[in-house]
Amino acid sequence: MLELGCDICNDLEASARREWLVTNGLGGYAAGTVASMLTRRYHGLLIAALTPPRQRVLLAAKVEDSVQYDGRFYRLSTNQWAANVIEPEGYRYLEGFCLEEGVPTWTYALGPEVRLQKRVWMQAGANTTYVHYTCLESPRPLALVLETLVNYRDHHRLTRAMGQWMRVEPVGHGVRVVASSQAIPFYIFSQDARASTRHEWYRDFFLRVEAERGLDRVEDHLNIGDFHGTLAPGQTLTLVFSTEPTPNLDGDAALEERRAYARQLVETAALEDAPPEIQQLVLAADQFVVRRNLGADAEGYTIIAGYPWFVDWGRDTMIALPGLTLATGRPHIAREILRTFAGLVDQGMLPNNFTDTEAEPGYNTVDATLWYFEALRAYAAATGDLALVRELFPVLQDIIAWHERGTRYQIHVDPADGLLYAGEPGSQLTWMDVKIEDWVVTPRVGKAVEINALWYNALCTMVEFAVALGEPDAEYRQAAARTAASFARFWNAEVGYCYDVIDGPQGNDPTLRPNQILAVSLPHSPLTPEQQRAVVDVCERELLTPYGLRSLAPGDPAFVPHYEGDVRQRDSAYHQGTVWAWLMGPFVSAHLRVYGDPQRAEAFLTPLLQHVNGLGLGTIGEIFDAVPPFTPRGCFAQAWSVAEVLRVWRLLHPAA
Repeated sequence: MLELGCDICNDLEASARREWLVTNGLGGYAAGTVASMLTRRYHGLLIAALTPPRQRVLLAAKVEDSVQYDGRFYRLSTNQWAANVIEPEGYRYLEGFCLEEGVPTWTYALGPEVRLQKRVWMQAGANTTYVHYTCLESPRPLALVLETLVNYRDHHRLTRAMGQWMRVEPVGHGVRVVASSQAIPFYIFSQDARASTRHEWYRDFFLRVEAERGLDRVEDHLNIGDFHGTLAPGQTLTLVFSTEPTPNLDGDAALEERRAYARQLVETAALEDAPPEIQQLVLAADQFVVRRNLGADAEGYTIIAGYPWFVDWGRDTMIALPGLTLATGRPHIAREILRTFAGLVDQGMLPNNFTDTEAEPGYNTVDATLWYFEALRAYAAATGDLALVRELFPVLQDIIAWHERGTRYQIHVDPADGLLYAGEPGSQLTWMDVKIEDWVVTPRVGKAVEINALWYNALCTMVEFAVALGEPDAEYRQAAARTAASFARFWNAEVGYCYDVIDGPQGNDPTLRPNQILAVSLPHSPLTPEQQRAVVDVCERELLTPYGLRSLAPGDPAFVPHYEGDVRQRDSAYHQGTVWAWLMGPFVSAHLRVYGDPQRAEAFLTPLLQHVNGLGLGTIGEIFDAVPPFTPRGCFAQAWSVAEVLRVWRLLHPAA
């Protein structure tokens, strides 16, 4: 269990920056701040995934909760309004906040005699959120008034007040809410409180993080009803927000079910004796693993790349798979993800990204497909499941064949040297993939260093698989040997590390970026031991920060120290210095390979483990500024950041 101190709880700036997240395994989620103040468009109590993991819709925005006691009214919520007013100031009553077996838990002190606890969680496998109140101590019963604010919008958009929107109908233990004839109905229940309907717009919530990101920042939410109840010491009261007409209304039983689920995750991972931060990251890992609707009543698993705004990406899924599933003792999920994505291979390529709509996925990636080989290799190494390798081996053979003869975006093996070329004008195919209108910020057209490290690793993996399956391996063995020999062209002897890209439109690119660390960290390295050490050393000297590797060396003229400003400013800085937490995993693996010092390797993880108690409580975010104090930015919960910490921690602490 992770706890924050009271000094944070009573500090609005700190408590409004700390964000919590709960999810349901469908792509749905609830998120907010410790202060209970909305600061993002993505904050809400029920963001339902209507077609898992797509069509995420904000249904329940928040509860304006108040307590009446001894003739005084205590408002527990905190809001910032567009007029730059903070009202009410419920954070002042906040005595403590913690994640209790993954469940966000607030403790309010209403004077010296009264303490009230609130918890929020989602039911696994359902678009259902529970808000649960417990009276810890009070000389007399407390009267609760819970104003329910709702909406019905895509989680990327904002809403302004509009007439008599929403139809609210009383049902047993609550209300049924219908936004329009095309909308799915949703419900608010409580078997502990009585409901009364209203229709009142709460206007001009100011979303400060959206303002900082240069985006629209004012929104309205609709109060469609109040719930009134009383609590004596030891009693509980629960609100249930759901798209299901008959969810479990027993809040105490639902809470115990959620706690048991969390305990089972840690037990399955065999990490009961691990540090609490690692145990918490096991729970965080589960937040990214979701069901994907494959059509025709078929389902598979996939990985949400990051909360709150990403869906699933092929690249992120394959990089994150070992840490999120294998390191947590859930290889069956890895198996299903690998099978799901095998069915999505097209022209020898995995999809790059999916959308929240029904649009077809994009295939503009060269590395997602190559990471698939490494994900399957890691799975096979962990499980010995040759049956799955045999099932998927034809898919792998087809991928290699497409790459050798050429597929989309000029992705092809150069017959002159056996290295993999990728890219054409206007394309962004590697993980450094920002495109602003027609401007590709880091185009990397040509033969990129990590792409060819991944290509070599894939060929070596094919040799291993072929031998294990009794299949011919000579073709893959010869291709791997040729790639390894040609990889020497990446070595820039003048500076003592690798070119980032060779044979590009402007020739060889000597820019110092972290991509070359993968040529050391992957199981099969095409570099000599001396070159491996030189790469690790330069990355440690120029790129390493407490929270990951910089995406560009500080001495480069294009280096941007801070990821901030409007969309264009942020996107142009995304891979021009910004620190990426996921890269700490490859760095630690590479360092361990070169120096063989587990104690020193584990020390690199310490700041990220401390960050589990930082911006995104209980998880690890996406990126950080490139200079001190390394302010966290971007998504506050990122799959490959969590995954890579778990993967290398397990590497350093193998299961008994």
